[in-house]
Amino acid sequence: MDVTERSLWRHGDFMKLWTGQTVSELGSVVTRTALPIAAVITLDANALQVGFLVASASTAVLLVGLFAGALVDRSRRRPLMIAADAIRAVVLLSIPFAALAGSLRIEQLYVVAFVEAALGSVFDIAYRTYLPSLLPPHRLLEGNAKIGMTSAIAEIGGPGIGGALVQLITAPLALLVDAVSYVVSALTIGAIRAPERSVEHVEGPAGLRRQLAEGFGAVARHPLLRPMALASVISALFGNFFAALYTIYALDELGLSPLLLGIVISAGGVGALVASLFVGPLTRRVGFGPAIVWTRVAAGVLGVLVPLAGGPPLAAAAFLFVPQLFGDGLQTVSLIDQLTVRQQVTPVRLLGRVNGTLHVLLEGVGPIGALAGAVLAEAFGIRTAIWISVLGSLAGVGFLVFSPVRRLGPVATP
Repeated sequence: MDVTERSLWRHGDFMKLWTGQTVSELGSVVTRTALPIAAVITLDANALQVGFLVASASTAVLLVGLFAGALVDRSRRRPLMIAADAIRAVVLLSIPFAALAGSLRIEQLYVVAFVEAALGSVFDIAYRTYLPSLLPPHRLLEGNAKIGMTSAIAEIGGPGIGGALVQLITAPLALLVDAVSYVVSALTIGAIRAPERSVEHVEGPAGLRRQLAEGFGAVARHPLLRPMALASVISALFGNFFAALYTIYALDELGLSPLLLGIVISAGGVGALVASLFVGPLTRRVGFGPAIVWTRVAAGVLGVLVPLAGGPPLAAAAFLFVPQLFGDGLQTVSLIDQLTVRQQVTPVRLLGRVNGTLHVLLEGVGPIGALAGAVLAEAFGIRTAIWISVLGSLAGVGFLVFSPVRRLGPVATP
């Protein structure tokens, strides 16, 4: 049997990439959990300092994302992923060593958060761009679904693993375990033997500016990439209204206990995991367009249950549980299919920049949405702000409904 046709479970190079991405994803989630805990517990950081720590990571994504896309297009992707993992391991190792030496400072955590997030962006963009060189177009959906499964598992188990490690060995030493995970990821990806294509050679700042402009232009002009990008940006903008207010809304407005809220939130990860198992058969049956569009519409409609929630805590939790479980699952189908379409329709020489452009757009609107949600909640009440979030996200789906995306069949061509 041809190597491109056998099950991906038996595709050696894909399994190495998937293993490396899995370990790296778990490491990133553990870091996001352990780093703020290290700041609060080990260094007695105040709210402002923790805010700066979170802002350091967000700033890194915005500053590095676009250039990471250009770097991925002008470099071989596998060495980039290996380098990103190796440098992240070294940077994270500095924290337990400094803690053991009694010299750990909050400024060091700012630097580590910045570098880890920046290199995480490079890794994420590189592996999304590398996958089409490892698999033929008709196997990309299956590959993306398996990688989506990893992300769901990491979101379900990563915070718990991070919290358990902090409890057992302290936050700085938990990051030592995380550093080892990045070493494992680098070694696994380094074992891939498939050759990579030659890369475009570009010299000087003018060449870099041209590359960045090409990435934006590819998204802005393409009949499929443009509506998918617009819908995703609107969703990210209003979704961060939601993220900023959700915990306060559930605990203070609806009276949920922290345990009940934790169960509700974890349902989203379960829904995403189940969806990653069914996205392939569903998409092959109905086509990319209907799967992308109508799962997003259904998820948006289910979101209306959140601002309608009320009554006793268990009843209110049920209103939140359904959108978390089914809504997150439906959105996972749409996101995996959109990534697969993007990989299939984007010219290979532009894929890194297109991935980088979308990465920056989605991350860039996050802080704006969170701030806007907080301001609206103060002015009009938290439930009203949640309504605006849900309806705004649903309105953004119109960019998909009234576009060529809706007509895509089993093959992603307009």
